[in-house]
Amino acid sequence: MKEAYVLLCVGLVVFPAAYGQSPVAESDTYTECTDGYEWDTQTRNCKDINECETIIGACQGEMKCFNHYGGYLCLPRSASVITAPEPTQPVESNEAFSPCPVGYEAQGESCIDVDECVLGLHDCQPSQECFNTQGAFTCQCTEGYNKIGVECVDIDECRYRFCQHRCVNVPGSYSCQCEPGFQLAANNRSCVDVNECDMGAPCQQRCYNTYGTFLCRCDQGYDLGPDGFSCNDIDECSYSSYLCQFQCVNEPGKFSCVCPEGYQLQGTRLCQDVNECESGSHQCAEGQSCVNVHGGYHCVASNRCQDPYVQVSENRCICPTVKPECRELPFSIVFRYMSITSERSVPSDIFQIQATSIYPGAYNTFHIRSGDEGGDFYIRQINNLSAMLVLARAVPGPKEYVLDLEMVSINPQMNYKSSSSLRLSIYVGPYAF
Repeated sequence: MKEAYVLLCVGLVVFPAAYGQSPVAESDTYTECTDGYEWDTQTRNCKDINECETIIGACQGEMKCFNHYGGYLCLPRSASVITAPEPTQPVESNEAFSPCPVGYEAQGESCIDVDECVLGLHDCQPSQECFNTQGAFTCQCTEGYNKIGVECVDIDECRYRFCQHRCVNVPGSYSCQCEPGFQLAANNRSCVDVNECDMGAPCQQRCYNTYGTFLCRCDQGYDLGPDGFSCNDIDECSYSSYLCQFQCVNEPGKFSCVCPEGYQLQGTRLCQDVNECESGSHQCAEGQSCVNVHGGYHCVASNRCQDPYVQVSENRCICPTVKPECRELPFSIVFRYMSITSERSVPSDIFQIQATSIYPGAYNTFHIRSGDEGGDFYIRQINNLSAMLVLARAVPGPKEYVLDLEMVSINPQMNYKSSSSLRLSIYVGPYAF
């Protein structure tokens, strides 16, 4: 009878329960063999059955079948079975012989430690960590766990650790967390303010960082929206009708004043008449004179003298006394032009009449000869040589008057009477500026 031992690279050793001896040491006839053996009629002994040959698919997958006394082994293909030499004397022991102690395996003539942790031969709990030792292994709890009985229980570090804001316990460890608006410092415990303005805060225009949060602000001309982030344009024109003299135009973040045609903006809100006659932007033809009025201009004939009057100078005509038809007419007519604003406050002095010729002993009177059919004007005499034309009622524009203002001179000593006329064209502008 032969005796064997098994050298394993991985796996477990399976030893036979018996060595195949017949229950009757000496017998001429077969009685019974133990499991894994059969009766050999030639040797008249029980011999080992090679299950690796007799059992189809004895080992599955990557496992290799190794025949053994009274049975067989399914071992990884890298495993080796070394058969010991037959002893000179039969061994009547039920235990297999191993050349190395438990926890070691034979390698050549030496015994080396088996790493139970790597080979999975340990019985450590899932919450424990396996540590290999010479000929054995130990099971220890990982960091963050305490052993209670055979189990490892998580330690609640938040009961002992310091976090500035919040501590969150996790299996085997803990973490510090910060409130919104803060982030962990380098020590992973304290919290430092986050500058949201540098990290893409949703402020539409301006962002101001504060401790733990931030504030959104808007540029001048905008109001902060209800969401605290967006900026809405302020319609300044809707707040007051006095921002602009003529018209207010709202723009994003601001407003501007505009003036009507014929006017230009003076400063930021006032409108000033454009003098087309001085700027040369008029279109008066040759033989015409340009007269500037509020919001525009008029082209008038350079010579407005009508028969029997003759022109003696610019804007002045006389009626020669040699002409019979001149006896009942003013001796001279002077043309003047002026412009006033619409809805002007009244009474208002608008034009002064001045005598140019002075005769000793004569006295002068002034009156409106024609053109004031509506009674919008009257004459206020200042002295013997001058008078004032007064606007009596507020006149809306645009409108035009042509008034003939007459000065009558009477000299009782010389029994002399004469008159002269001032033809005044008054243009009332369309606006009150």
